[in-house]
Amino acid sequence: MTDIATMTTEAEKHVAPQADHAEAGKTLLQRIAQLRAWLFLAALIIIFEIWSRVSFGGTFAFSSFNWQSVAIFAVAPLLIAVGQTFVIISGGIDLSTGFIMGLAAVVAAHLTNIAGVYMPLPFAMLFGILASILAAAVPGVVNGLLISRLKIPPFIGTLGMFGVARGAAFLLAGGTTVPVSNSWFAALGNGRLFGVPYLVIVTAIFVLAMHYVLSQTRFGQHNYAIGANAQAARRAGIDIKAHILKLYVLSAMCAGLGGALYAARFTAGAAQAGEPLLLDSVAAVVIGGASLFGGSGSIIGTVAGALVIAVIQYGLVFIDVEPFWQFIAVGVVIIISVLIDQAQRRFSGGKQDE
Repeated sequence: MTDIATMTTEAEKHVAPQADHAEAGKTLLQRIAQLRAWLFLAALIIIFEIWSRVSFGGTFAFSSFNWQSVAIFAVAPLLIAVGQTFVIISGGIDLSTGFIMGLAAVVAAHLTNIAGVYMPLPFAMLFGILASILAAAVPGVVNGLLISRLKIPPFIGTLGMFGVARGAAFLLAGGTTVPVSNSWFAALGNGRLFGVPYLVIVTAIFVLAMHYVLSQTRFGQHNYAIGANAQAARRAGIDIKAHILKLYVLSAMCAGLGGALYAARFTAGAAQAGEPLLLDSVAAVVIGGASLFGGSGSIIGTVAGALVIAVIQYGLVFIDVEPFWQFIAVGVVIIISVLIDQAQRRFSGGKQDE
């Protein structure tokens, strides 16, 4: 018996460390998967830095001008992506944000010009921005009602609103861009504070606020619960219909802020302002670690995803490569991110779409 006990003890000494190593390896792989956006970003910076030094003898990563440009590139898609993050975590999708942004840009331009006739320019600027965000909330309410009350699939409902917002934006703009005559508005879009563009400062403050809402409030926790298991969330007493309505209003208002800042940057409102940014915003969310199945994601991850896309777009221009390569590069990064997400879910035993 003593010999058997001794053999068992010796076996445990050899088996237990293997189990510990396996668990450690699993945790490490999960950690790498969660940080994939930041790893993509680091890899891109290294690649562009090497390419820049070899080809031009200059630097990409250690230029403040480059990073200011990257940040400005990231502003508009990031603002749309912040709202999209909430929606995707809940298990939905919002395809209307691109032209809601364009509609808001046109509204901001028109109302800033009109208000400038009757009030001081700073107040006219604020009026135009706030009014454009409220105007953007209208299609958001419609999206939310279609999806939460009438049970229309998010893909179909928001695709329909995509067309409605697009037509409304072009009609309101008269088929052309709407110039803005307001020096304060132009300063907001092109001015700097200690070298940092005002657009980046406003976006950073807004993103931090949304990060707090998602990670530290009951609204954010309900959002994760609905995305992970809607039936369980309903049994827990969460009002899913009301929450979904709020989600799509929030998504539309984020796009509205993006449209107002776009109009400030270019001192003009354009109906097509957000058309090329919709896919970039979804890509930022996916690259940032959110699952299209719902239940996971973060604002910080979305910021990393938006920076990845902005670095690709600006970096290819910086190293004098045809900008069309950016579509291929972003597409490859999206595919890799989705494959990593699938592998992570399979590895952790999450639900799969068979």
